[in-house]
Amino acid sequence: MPKHTAPALKPKKHPRKPAHPAAAPGDPVFAQPSPSPDPTGFKNPVTDQNETEIASVEPVPQPATNAVEPVLTLQQVYGSQGAAKTQAITASGQIVFHCVGDTGSVKGPNTQDLVSDKMVSDFSEASPADVPSFFYHLGDVVYYFGEATYYYDQFYEPFRSYPAPIIAIPGNHDGVVWPGDPETTLEAFLRNFCASSAAPSPDAGGLVRTTMIQPAVYFTLQAPFVRIFGLYSNVLEDPGVISDQNGTYPTLDQRQIAFLTAALKRVKSDKFTGAVIVAVHHPPFTGGTTHGGSPDMLADIDTACTAAGVWPHAVFAGHAHNYQRYTRTINGLSIPYIVAGCGGHSPLEAMRGAFRTPYPVDSTLTLESYDGTDYGYLRVIVNATTLTIEFHPQSDGGTTKTPDDVVTITLATHTIS
Repeated sequence: MPKHTAPALKPKKHPRKPAHPAAAPGDPVFAQPSPSPDPTGFKNPVTDQNETEIASVEPVPQPATNAVEPVLTLQQVYGSQGAAKTQAITASGQIVFHCVGDTGSVKGPNTQDLVSDKMVSDFSEASPADVPSFFYHLGDVVYYFGEATYYYDQFYEPFRSYPAPIIAIPGNHDGVVWPGDPETTLEAFLRNFCASSAAPSPDAGGLVRTTMIQPAVYFTLQAPFVRIFGLYSNVLEDPGVISDQNGTYPTLDQRQIAFLTAALKRVKSDKFTGAVIVAVHHPPFTGGTTHGGSPDMLADIDTACTAAGVWPHAVFAGHAHNYQRYTRTINGLSIPYIVAGCGGHSPLEAMRGAFRTPYPVDSTLTLESYDGTDYGYLRVIVNATTLTIEFHPQSDGGTTKTPDDVVTITLATHTIS
């Protein structure tokens, strides 16, 4: 496969909100200092073909500290401004963040920019409390293979004006490498998202966003009002895999189950009363025509929840290229399972039928809402008592702030309204 290096370009003009300047040397930098127009094409067009079905999973890189529960705090993410940022969030009484997966595109920047432009419009809110504090990416940052050559066009350029941190778990395409390529699995992802410090990336092509400082490809993100437990579900097209599954996948182990169990137990020991979210690229449930669910992975997640005696308030996934919302009833709790893989990858994925919602899948699972025809993203709002998840399609444009679907979970009771 031909290799390319992203060019060092001067920022182009674009009517977007600039980033705040870094407050101290070594601080993270997010958006370009001057807005620039959306590109009309890729500098490094995708030259490989979609991989055939991957037959084996890849080893999961160890956390840098070998911790059972690798933890990243939002205060760390913001560098010297972190303490002030988290204090302001706490004082406002809520945190807002974006979430979606599958933003990478192989056909050009248009569909990605449709989503990122609307996401950036959320930073013009009149109240600072409503401005997003970060973007949590649900994987498949780049396609088809997770190599460095694709990061400029498919990540740094589309989000060059996004004026906040971007935190991510990898998707299957982020871990797959072209057969025979010298890059190893997740090499580019680790360099761009799991760096030891916030610094310019060689893959950014001269754009100023610095690398993210995640401690691993699976980790806890700890922020005011919310904890997100991110899992890496490996490189198979289907299903997602987070453990060796009793020897079925000998390249793996039980580390991620131990991580999730420890993280959930700490929720209880810390008496944390905020929102608990599990994020994983492959969805446990999906009604899409292309991708299937991952029941064995779901069983692994359930094992950790049962061992800890703590269940999440919501589960977020991508992979299926559309929006779907389910309610799962388990142990007397109602838990939304959200599929948000509509971040820009083309084409979108149709559903396996025209379901009149709410549609009972079985006695424990109901499909509540779906959209297989539009790109978009989640806007998530958490306060001391509730978790609210909104779906915003890009076709509504930046001047429309009303979501097309919304669900609110009462944190203390795990009830849905």
